[in-house]
Amino acid sequence: MRHGEVFNPQKILYGRLPDFHLSELGHEMARVVGDHLADADIGLVVHSPLVRTAETAAPTLERHGLTAVVDPRVIEAGNKFEGRRFRKRLLLDPRRWWWMRDPTKPTWGESYKAIAKRMTEAIEDARDHARGREVLVVSHQLPIWTIRSAMRGERLWHDPRRRECNLASLTTLTYVGDELESVEYSEPAAHLYVHAEKLPGA
Repeated sequence: MRHGEVFNPQKILYGRLPDFHLSELGHEMARVVGDHLADADIGLVVHSPLVRTAETAAPTLERHGLTAVVDPRVIEAGNKFEGRRFRKRLLLDPRRWWWMRDPTKPTWGESYKAIAKRMTEAIEDARDHARGREVLVVSHQLPIWTIRSAMRGERLWHDPRRRECNLASLTTLTYVGDELESVEYSEPAAHLYVHAEKLPGA
């Protein structure tokens, strides 16, 4: 699951910065997904160390009487633009072109392959811990899109504008034994998107 909308009136690229909480709408998104998952056989909830994923996981944890596992492997990737307001001129500054010299690597230097590796390891550990039951992992847009692409055998580098990973969306990996059977995508909180701002972030 990707976290819900973040309160970010200054439109900061927050990345891994602490203390970026969900907005009121983000909390509502989390509640909607919690309702959607109420009848799921969830045996484990994992989220990244960032507060926005903890707040997103909270309604599901409460409904299922679980305590979260915090896993740093599902955190957002770092970003050299982190802490700045998003403006197109950030990308037009020649001093920053070196950061974007290789399309197979994000500007923060962590390769897509490395992101896929840590996400795969986190997912496999979660499956082993709750084998035979469902697991909810609350993460961030880029790691989720990267692992989805990896699981489908697709190219990892991509146009970020084409990611299918909206706020509070679910990317579902279904296994039969240890074999991945399907990768599906859904948006239980889609009816709330009309109120969500188009902000950068993950």
